[in-house]
Amino acid sequence: MIDEPTFRRASDKALESLKQSLIRVEEEGGFEAEDHNGVLNVLFEDGGTKFVFTPQTPVRQIWISARTTSFKLDWSEDAAAFVLSKTGETLLLLTQRLLQEQLSDPSILLA
Repeated sequence: MIDEPTFRRASDKALESLKQSLIRVEEEGGFEAEDHNGVLNVLFEDGGTKFVFTPQTPVRQIWISARTTSFKLDWSEDAAAFVLSKTGETLLLLTQRLLQEQLSDPSILLA
């Protein structure tokens, strides 16, 4: 497990990078990304759906609540990214897949 200061730096950087990727595509995507006290929210135009991205310092994970599921991503030194161990997806790729599924739009690409 990485130490707390390293986790905080890595999670802050990962969530800020994700937020910038989301902002670049939010207008055509039908959603809006907003950051509030270190928690990243993706709000959809339907008004009732949102994805929530939260750093969990005690367990050194980033948690995503999306599509009635909780995803827990761990830091991977090899990938230099937060990764969902079950699928091997990075934070960015998992978010991209979840957006594509939510909006039924495979053209949504995060970079």
